[in-house]
Amino acid sequence: MLALQVIRERRQEVIDRLKIKHVDAAELLDQIIRLDDLRRESQQQADELNARSKALAKEIGALFQSGKTEEASRLKEQTGDLKARSREAEAAMEQARRELDTLLVQLPNLPHSSVPPGTTAADNKLVHEEGLIPGLPGTALPHWDLVQRYRIIDFALGTRVTGAGFPVYLGKGARLQRALVNYFLDQALEAGYSEVQPPYLVNAASGFGTGQLPDKDGQMYHIPEDDLYLIPTAEVPVTNLYRDVILNPQDLPIRHVAYSACFRREAGSWGKEVRGLNRLHQFDKVEIVQITRPDHSYAVLEEMREYVAGLLRKLRFPFRIMKLCGADISFASAMTYDMEVYAAAQKRWLEVSSVSNFESFQALRMKLRIRDEAGKMQPAHTLNGSALALPRIVAALLENNQTPGGIRIPEVLVPYTGFDLIS
Repeated sequence: MLALQVIRERRQEVIDRLKIKHVDAAELLDQIIRLDDLRRESQQQADELNARSKALAKEIGALFQSGKTEEASRLKEQTGDLKARSREAEAAMEQARRELDTLLVQLPNLPHSSVPPGTTAADNKLVHEEGLIPGLPGTALPHWDLVQRYRIIDFALGTRVTGAGFPVYLGKGARLQRALVNYFLDQALEAGYSEVQPPYLVNAASGFGTGQLPDKDGQMYHIPEDDLYLIPTAEVPVTNLYRDVILNPQDLPIRHVAYSACFRREAGSWGKEVRGLNRLHQFDKVEIVQITRPDHSYAVLEEMREYVAGLLRKLRFPFRIMKLCGADISFASAMTYDMEVYAAAQKRWLEVSSVSNFESFQALRMKLRIRDEAGKMQPAHTLNGSALALPRIVAALLENNQTPGGIRIPEVLVPYTGFDLIS
């Protein structure tokens, strides 16, 4: 959520920066400012009326004590009118506040000044690329054929049990999943993150706090009877551990890692872009979350980006890092790096991680604040990243490491899988 002070004092800057996200916010900002003016005027009126009413009550009390009953009674009639007018002003103030809150949550976060303009994902900026793309023979198979050959993932069985987008992992496929989760968790612990095991269901306040609601309401699985949502990422419950919390500088930075299953109702068209593991409704992911001071958050973003790049190096993936343009960045993010690995049989780049700085956007929605040494409050900055999401990691791992004798397991994973070949 954007701070009202920013909207009022930097209106034109907000308009110009949101245009990078292809949002024309001028009319909405004017409505917000008008409602805020009305809220302030109503509050001032209510405060003045309440002050007059209190002063009058003291005067009436003094008159009664001095025996001037008739004069006190005449003044007492005025207090009823003042209280009625105060209630009207307070009702107007509350109505303006509710309407104001409804409009404020429609505004996306401001993109950082370095976010490139653009109209599609093709306009994302390449900032780094490394690793050799494997040269596979013409007989190389995409992962959706490899998993059938070695019977390690069954998409049809998952469709029968649940529906499309819910695969069943079998044998060495299941062990590879578990190995990747444990490897990613162990790597994060070595890097100084503290592990959290969060719930897979969250309430609406949590979805609102991190910006999934109301923006992505249609993408989340909802249980109406309990008004709970299946999480699309561990970011939601982990960040919301600090909703309505006041932190001290010595508490920072907070660094958490969490594994969770993730659930998304993303719709996709048919084709290789969404085939197999490329897009699922349920998948496993290890997430890193940091909460930090505003003046440190962009250094932390670069640190998190390099951490994820280090995981990809250890797994021997060819990868690249893209800075997302205005059209591709999310509603809540101020800046995002996408990490993509090359899947050699599909001959395409697959996104496996997004690392984002939300600045104060989530913290303002969650009322997550820092009390500085002088006792002054300011919103924290929140960041998160996939470290890593498993489906496309597995897809590229299977495709890039296929040999005539089977699929080689990256060396760093062998202690976790217990085998070095899927055959």
